[in-house]
Amino acid sequence: MEVILIILIAVIVIICLHIRIVPQQRCYVTEFLGKYKHTWSAGIHFLIPFLERVVAKISLKEQVYDYAPQTVITKDNVSIDINAVVFSKVFDSYKYVYGIEDAMIGLENLSATTLRNVVGEMDLDECLSSRESINAKMQEALDEATDEWGLKVRRVEIKDIEPPREIAEAMTKQMKAEREKRQAVLEAEAHKESVIRRAEGDKQAKVLAAEAERDAKIAVAEGEAQAIERTYSAQAKGLEALRNADINQNVLYLRGLDALKEVADGKATKIFVPTDISRVLTSAGAIGEALGVGDFTKIDRSEEEIPAVPKDPVENENTSDISRDAHATNFRLKEEVKD
Repeated sequence: MEVILIILIAVIVIICLHIRIVPQQRCYVTEFLGKYKHTWSAGIHFLIPFLERVVAKISLKEQVYDYAPQTVITKDNVSIDINAVVFSKVFDSYKYVYGIEDAMIGLENLSATTLRNVVGEMDLDECLSSRESINAKMQEALDEATDEWGLKVRRVEIKDIEPPREIAEAMTKQMKAEREKRQAVLEAEAHKESVIRRAEGDKQAKVLAAEAERDAKIAVAEGEAQAIERTYSAQAKGLEALRNADINQNVLYLRGLDALKEVADGKATKIFVPTDISRVLTSAGAIGEALGVGDFTKIDRSEEEIPAVPKDPVENENTSDISRDAHATNFRLKEEVKD
């Protein structure tokens, strides 16, 4: 019984040791008597004791390989240190196990040689400014070469590019000069724009001032024109009214006396006396007598007769004419007052 029990325990242990559980995103490659048999995916599997064995446990996840920097000579004979990061994934476990002895070492060496070939066809400036082009060329070349290894190169990224110290210093000076140049250009552009804006502002100010002055002169001229027009219109209306009033010569003589009064107000240094002053004064006396103004005193000639003073015949004739004119004017003025 003890022997049977020991045999049963041994069989159970052997069976347990040959049970395999494959995790998710992994696969196992097995061989039967040294020959490829199965590729186990995720799950539980049983390995035939002493006949089968697991030769490779492969991760199906995307792997990242960051290789050490390497020295590469560009097309213009500049040595630079550059390194790349490769992202790959196993898509065929059989090729990955049996296609190459060590896929990771092969991928590393292939990446180095491909990087030298790609960068060797470019200048330094092109290498520094065309990383996307380098990435695309390397990804295409590596993916084509690793198909036989069961690897899929998803993408390649240039991590760092370090030129020599002398070139780095020269590039720093060039960058500084470029920035100073840009600063000078920007300052010049700002000054130019400022001067242009200031000139435009002065121009607009002068234009507005000229327009304002023009409008003011036009307004003043229009005001003067309207004032002159209204003045002459009022004078015309006054002359029309005088013409419609049928003014006789005696009224004009009265206006002449008013003018003489204004001339003789004591302020003038010269007095102009009209040639017919005697006629004006005589007419004014007659008009004053007719209107009842002045120092005229009415005398009743029925009671006392004043002897006539002999005068020159010519003067008597002129005086009688003037008296007749005065009486006629007095009568006409009285008639107008009655009306």
